[in-house]
Order: sequence, then C-alpha cells, then structure tokens
Amino acid sequence: MAAGAGAAFGLPLVSQNLLASPAANTTRKRVIFFMQNQGFDPKTCIPEGMDRSQSLAKATLPEPIQALEPYKERLHIINGLHGLHTSPSHSAFFGALGGYRGGDGVPPSAATIDYELSKVLPPTLLPHLCIGMDSIENMTTKPTIATLSASGAGQPIFMYSDPNQLYQMLYGGISTGDIRRQHEARSSVLTQIEQLAAAKGNSLPTGERQRYGQFVQGFKDVNGLRDRLDTVADHLRKFAPPVDERYTNPAHETDWHDVLLDLGISALTSGITNTLTIGSGRGEIFGAWKGLGVEQQGHNLGHMEQAGNPIWIKIRQYNSRMLVRIMEALESVPEGSGTMMDHTLIVYTSNNADKQHTNGANWPVMLLGNFDGAFKTGCFTQLDGKRPINALYSTLLRASGVPCDHFNMNEKLARKFDTNTGPLKELLV
Repeated sequence: MAAGAGAAFGLPLVSQNLLASPAANTTRKRVIFFMQNQGFDPKTCIPEGMDRSQSLAKATLPEPIQALEPYKERLHIINGLHGLHTSPSHSAFFGALGGYRGGDGVPPSAATIDYELSKVLPPTLLPHLCIGMDSIENMTTKPTIATLSASGAGQPIFMYSDPNQLYQMLYGGISTGDIRRQHEARSSVLTQIEQLAAAKGNSLPTGERQRYGQFVQGFKDVNGLRDRLDTVADHLRKFAPPVDERYTNPAHETDWHDVLLDLGISALTSGITNTLTIGSGRGEIFGAWKGLGVEQQGHNLGHMEQAGNPIWIKIRQYNSRMLVRIMEALESVPEGSGTMMDHTLIVYTSNNADKQHTNGANWPVMLLGNFDGAFKTGCFTQLDGKRPINALYSTLLRASGVPCDHFNMNEKLARKFDTNTGPLKELLV
C-alpha cells in the first residue's frame, strides 16, 4: 500500500494552490511521454524513400501513423539515436526514460527524465502522473506497477492501470453516490493507517525507524493530495470526465485504455499535473488490444515484423488516434496568447528501441508540438547513430531552462557512448 501511495505520484508534493495562472514571466509548459512496448520500427513512421533530414511538407506519412497527417506541421520524426548502454533486449524498463542500464526486476539507478522535468516545469498540485495500459487480466490483478519512471535511485514511481482507482483518487471528492462513499471510506482508512503506522514506528530501532518513516510519509503524501484536491473541487468539476460502464464493465481492455487516457488528459487540462507518462504495455513484454480485433497478445507480438503487418498497423494507428485526442483536447483550452498545445511537447517512442530483442542501436522518436517555440516541427531528422537517447533528454531539459551536458551519464560512460555534449542542436529552433 505504501508503494501505491506516495510513490505512485513521484512525491513529494507541494502544498499551495497551484491551479492559478503562473507568474507573468513563466510559461505553463507540460510534457507527455507515450511509451509503446515491443519496439518502434522506424519503417512505421518514416515516409517512404526519406533517408535524409528534410521537411515533411510534401511527404505522405506511413499508414500506421496516418492519423497524424493533418498535424504534420507539428510533427518531428527523429531517427538515429541509440540506447546501446541501456541493454534493452525485451525492454530497457527504467533505463528507457533514465538513459542507463535496465532490466526485468532491476531497480532504477537514478531519476528518469519525466520526473526530472516535473521538478523544473512550473509546479502543480500533482507534479507527475503515470498511467499504464495492458490486458484486463494484468490491469485487474496488478492495478499499480512500476517499470518506467523513478524519482531517484531505488525509488520507482508507480503507474495507475485501474481507472476506477485513479478516478476515485483524482475526483472522488467531487463525486456523488457510490464513488463518493468509497472515496470517503478509503480516505478514512488511509488516515487511520497513517496514524497507526506513525505510532508503531516510534518503537523501532533508529535505522529501521528511518526506513519505516518513508513508508509513513507515503500515506501522509497521498492523504495530503486528497485534501488539496478537495480545496479546488469547484474547479475540478469542469474537467472530470463522465463515468460510464466502461469503468465497471469494460467489453475489452481498450475500454480501460480509453478512459485512462481521458483521465490523463483531464489531469493536464485541469492543471493538476504538468507531466504525464503513458505506458502502453506498461514497460514490459505484455499488452493486449483485443478491442481492435487483435487476438494475439503479449510476448508473441514482439516476434512479429511491424512494418506492413496489419496487426501492428492497427496498434500504431490506435496510438496515433490517442495522440490526436491529446492534441485536440489541449488545443481546445486557451492559454496565454494561444492554447495549451502551444506550450506542450509530446514524446512518442518505445521502452524497447526499434524492436523486441534489440541491442538498442537505433531508437526512433516522434515529437509533437514545439514546447513554446523551442523545437523545430514539420520535419524529419536523420542522425548518425552516435548520440544516445540521453542527448534527447538533455535537450528536453535545456528547452525547459536547465543546462545539461550529459543526462545520467558520467564522464567515462559519455566518452564511450556519446560523441558530443549538450542538447541535440538539430532539434532546437
């Protein structure tokens, strides 16, 4: 329960009301990471015949990402980054967003880029939200799981996979009927656990007391979040998505995928969070899309060629439609002299480079949006394969106002795996 409490949000949380407009000299920026498992074959995103950096204006996007065709001027396709040092194989797990060696069951060795960005972007009530999409069986039996994001070494951030739990956490305080009663009952239980745990911890030896204190802090954090969300109830009512039978009686796992995305979008548009991480397949080798007519699931999907494969075309098209839903939602909300989308960046890639059983030599990425004018858009960039995904993460930090020569790389590692320092200048305006 401690894991599903404070760790689920990448806490600590800030206490003041942070839904108001940012200061005059601050732009309300936000970043969304969409991580698809089983790899991202570059042939599913690079227009046919395009083998050098150039504009996308006259190109036709491949069938798997065809839904993004109307948004080409906001798209930047990047090929030629690497993640050799992450040893991805089936998945790089925390290493995909951390830029370090990962593995199944291996704890994170440092904070991941999504968490680091949540700290430097204008603060919000909930700095970082993670949602994970999988088969109904996996999402039900493991409603929270940590495989992609971390707030530090040995400090995983858990993602939500049961939309009922996430809805109750975010909007239980403004709900009625059963949802409200469950919210109040759970809040009462968590408060009692916090009090009992704190009292019991006083009798422990000093060393154990410190570790136990982190457990207690998780309950304090999640209880504090509930209280803070209650104080902005009137504001949240404008953004809470409607609850329908897809929550309690999903026909397919994609019903839960869809409502989880709705909740993630609402957390962004309401201003609750500035960083959203979406794990399609939850950073592992599983995942299911029976709602799309795809009967195969899990590990077997990774053994299929993606380019030209009707199964992977369906999955990638589904992802692309999700990206469009995010953009349309953010575009509909005025912000400053434009819209929320004008100040947003979406990073779409895989936690497994280009394919399952990969060595990470090529790690394709798509960016959507320009992050308040920081990133070039409407183009394809072909890199030489000598700079790691860490360089992309350094670029994100630089665009957020934080200088970074090598993200999560010491000098020895950088000499071996990176031929330059600092951001990828090819990506920035």
